[in-house]
Amino acid sequence: MDLRFGDSKPTDEEREAVDALLGPPESSWEGAARDGAAADLRWARGGRAARDRRDLLLPALHAVNDRIGWISEGALHYVCRRLTVPPAEAYGVATFYAMFSVRPRPATVLHLCTDLACTAAGAAGLCAAVEARLGPESGVQVERSPCLGLCERAPAALVVRAGETARAASGEEETGHAAPGADGGTSRSSGAESGGRKVGRGRARRHATAVAAPATPEAAVGAATAPETAPPEPAPALAVPQAGDPALVLLRRVGTTDPASLDDYRARGGYTALRRAFELGPAGVIREVTDSGLLGRGGAAFPTGRKWQATAAQPDHPHHLVCNADESEPGTFKDRVLMEGDPYALVEAMTIAAYATGAHQGHLYLRGEYPRALARLTHAVTQARARGLLGDDVLGRGYAFDIEIRRGAGAYICGEETALFNSIEGYRGEPRSKPPFPVEKGLFGKPTVANNVETLVNVLPILTLGARAYAAIGTPASTGPKLFCVSGSVDRPGVYELPFGATLGELLALAGVRDGLRSVLLGGAAGGFVRPDELDLPLTFEDTRRAGTTLGSGVVMAFDDTVPLPRVLLRIAEFFRDESCGQCVPCRVGTVRQEEALRRIAERTGAAAAGDVALLREVGRAMRDASICGLGQTAWNAVESAIDRLGAYE
Repeated sequence: MDLRFGDSKPTDEEREAVDALLGPPESSWEGAARDGAAADLRWARGGRAARDRRDLLLPALHAVNDRIGWISEGALHYVCRRLTVPPAEAYGVATFYAMFSVRPRPATVLHLCTDLACTAAGAAGLCAAVEARLGPESGVQVERSPCLGLCERAPAALVVRAGETARAASGEEETGHAAPGADGGTSRSSGAESGGRKVGRGRARRHATAVAAPATPEAAVGAATAPETAPPEPAPALAVPQAGDPALVLLRRVGTTDPASLDDYRARGGYTALRRAFELGPAGVIREVTDSGLLGRGGAAFPTGRKWQATAAQPDHPHHLVCNADESEPGTFKDRVLMEGDPYALVEAMTIAAYATGAHQGHLYLRGEYPRALARLTHAVTQARARGLLGDDVLGRGYAFDIEIRRGAGAYICGEETALFNSIEGYRGEPRSKPPFPVEKGLFGKPTVANNVETLVNVLPILTLGARAYAAIGTPASTGPKLFCVSGSVDRPGVYELPFGATLGELLALAGVRDGLRSVLLGGAAGGFVRPDELDLPLTFEDTRRAGTTLGSGVVMAFDDTVPLPRVLLRIAEFFRDESCGQCVPCRVGTVRQEEALRRIAERTGAAAAGDVALLREVGRAMRDASICGLGQTAWNAVESAIDRLGAYE
């Protein structure tokens, strides 16, 4: 059975938004006016031609949502006709993502982060004050949001305004936060997806405006209701306290190089690594990456060289490269800092990875809540293409490669690589069963190598320094530099670069940890807590594993004695309940039962609470053992560590 939209028709503005992306419809089968043309009587798109367009579903939904602010039945029906997608499937995709709405809402939406770092920084008070002042008549919809990836500026907020501008193929986007004295900035981007695929350019405009501190909710209200202005760019030191330190490797250009200037990037060593890659050849590049000992920085710590070799060896073609820039783990913002501050480095690193693995098309899946990163990367890809660094003949070496940027729309689960593939292909972002693994059958059923931003950027120093010199940084089992996202009860939150092997205490000292430290969360919501007496823990994959915790993607979130631990644990449980895709029963039901038990425990003590703790352990084991993907498998980790290491609920 399928959905029926009846006589729902798109408005002229909705039709224009879709046509700007897809081009005008070719016949009345796709929504054009019936004029009796022969094509209307004899032709309809179907089969392979229709399947080849299915991956444009998410961009088409973005086009409508960006222009109107929500997706009506008429607009969804028109998108379905244009792409030959069953209405029920399109509705399932549109309702899967948090940034889309299929119900009417104002053109301006104020997202207030209520996740871990922002909760510790007073987000609850900010939310209550703003919600009290912005009623239905304000023309602003206030939505409490999971982590916005602006943890160094907690409590964070994002104002999104839908609409159009007279400047075709351009838009304005601003990111912001609610921290005292720090403003967001403005950048411009296209309403269409970028890359080698030829699609129309939309005229959507989305704004994300900086707001002020929780002590002055007037600033948040003003940002959502005031005329659209462009606040100044935040200082680089706000996100990277080490900015300008000559000893940095991955962050050395952030804050010291103009992220918009390709010439500035090349003057600071840019594209040296790509030239060396062409000298080594694909097999030589893979050998260097393997010898360097580079492990994936997304949390799984899989050897990057092995993944590249397995993909390159596949006889099936074409091969695909996917950059996973959908970092949605609460407390993680390192990839955002790299993309905003050094976008050409990612473009160069993706080119090297594709060359080594035999791919000619790269797909950069970018988190929907990162508008400045979108603008910076779109500009970088355009400039690289214009200068012969992307396209049919990269650097005149006869190698063809291009990058397509795809925006996510607010779904934590799309950080899982196979869920990300489904999202790009135009389906709900639900994980696939393995095997087959992505190196065999990944995006569009072809061999695919998927790496996150930090992993790819590490390839540049491997080729410029050499594998042996790179491997000398860090420890034998965890080589190279590592980026850590420090937030919470510290005076200088931000992204820090340290070699593997530095201790947790050394990192927190750099960030200015406050008195009264009670616990530190490593790895984000999917990670685990450690005690204040464990600050001598070396920050490596092997040492954290031996200590019974995880390094994850590099989240280090400090909590002092002013932050109630039960509230933090409940927020973690709420997060996993909301972000579960619902595909498998252990996760779909288990995350709900975990939250229910934690709510009951908050109201009970003694034997009654002990019973719920036992239930939590049983539910946690079931999720860990039987869930299809890492979300359900790790949803119990932080709660378990709080009970066992911190003595929560005793």
